[in-house]
Amino acid sequence: MLHPATMFFLLTLVVVFLSWIFNVYGLSVMHPQTGAIISVENLLSAEGARWFLRHVVTNFTGFAPLGMVLVAMFGVGIAEHSGFIHACIRNSIKRNRNKRAIILGIIFLGILSNVIGDSGYIFLIPIAATLFHSIGLHPIAGIITAYVSVACGYSANIIISTLDPLMARTTQEVLSAAGFTGIHVGPLSNYFFMLVSTFLVGGIIYWITIKRLIPVLGENEGEIYSEEYKPLSKREKRAIRMALIIGGIFMFIILWSTFSSSGFLRGVSGGLIRSPFIVGVLFLIALSGAIMGTIYGFTSGRYRSDNDVIEGLAQPMKILAVYIVIAFFAAQMFACLEYSNLDKCITILGANFIASIQINAITSLLLFILFTAVINLIMVSATAKWAFMAFIFVPLFATMGIEPELAQCAFRIGDSATNAITPFLFYMPLVLTYMQRYDEQSTYATLFKFTWRYTIYILVLWTLLFIVWYLLGWPVGF
Repeated sequence: MLHPATMFFLLTLVVVFLSWIFNVYGLSVMHPQTGAIISVENLLSAEGARWFLRHVVTNFTGFAPLGMVLVAMFGVGIAEHSGFIHACIRNSIKRNRNKRAIILGIIFLGILSNVIGDSGYIFLIPIAATLFHSIGLHPIAGIITAYVSVACGYSANIIISTLDPLMARTTQEVLSAAGFTGIHVGPLSNYFFMLVSTFLVGGIIYWITIKRLIPVLGENEGEIYSEEYKPLSKREKRAIRMALIIGGIFMFIILWSTFSSSGFLRGVSGGLIRSPFIVGVLFLIALSGAIMGTIYGFTSGRYRSDNDVIEGLAQPMKILAVYIVIAFFAAQMFACLEYSNLDKCITILGANFIASIQINAITSLLLFILFTAVINLIMVSATAKWAFMAFIFVPLFATMGIEPELAQCAFRIGDSATNAITPFLFYMPLVLTYMQRYDEQSTYATLFKFTWRYTIYILVLWTLLFIVWYLLGWPVGF
């Protein structure tokens, strides 16, 4: 069983080898939007070697999840080091030791976390591990449950998420470029279907967690829960109240600065897409955690000087040492994949092949969902995939009488279902690091062993819901 860093190193070698093979055979495709020719770049060529040596450092420092994780962990570090997170868990456990209710809470928080982008991977997973530990369940079961909820439920939600307006804008651009006038696709174009999907996906994850995951992992051993999670003292309760009050005031200021008529955290045009609030939401969450952790630390007596705060900031870096090593090799793999254009060529080539098959509408939609699920294993960015595939499939489906919002909805099913099993997920190094915190033998194979069943069940049942929805002719959104 390979260490995650070794796995990413070997995957990089695979990408390099495939770039050489496909370059030798002259694989190239035409960009469906611009008409530009995209060819596979050979990483074993002289130019490929020069590119790698020039960018090996920036590949690492520019790896998007790395900076996000490090910044977010500053806030998590203080909240954990000060005892604030632990105190909140003790307080919640006192009120509710219902294991099934806590599992359901983690699942739906994970699904709903896409409202603020990828924050669920960073914040919810470690909290879920601690929370499962506190009720006598294996912490890795908490990691798996939260991870699958965030990954496989990425498109489902009961409210609009950051993904909805981005995908709708691409779909609208495709319609305009293809000459389909009078059709409008907005951020709520998939709302009805995704609202129902939230409960379907949540129910599937809950059932598999209860029936399969927890019985296999069993309860966590070696801890005396009654001692570790004893009731809060009066001083700790006062510290929690103070921290929550200050945190609430901080969040009110942020929300007022975003949603009020004079909010300066909105975009230049007044919208939320790419606004300072959306772009900086991860930092704002980390900052709120740091503020509440600091207030709790000084009020409870855990902190006495700024040195204690700095120690809290530094604590996660010790845990993330392994993550940084894994992230280095993962960053090189992702950079090599992007430079080689392998993912783009394979996606466009496969999309053109699927589009060329002359079959009926329902079968075309089923093949489209399956194709998206497979392509998602190597190209995980939903917006990047849709930027290619929308220009091929939206006009094709439109000529078959299939509305663009239905095509977009089908894409989101396939794009979400296989997120949990792809080794190319940007946050895979972080998830593996969390798992190794509780079991040093954890690898990608360990993760796959627990997650493949979630992917299969969600893909099949979610697709069945879509088929029934389509056959009944119900609208998928506004």
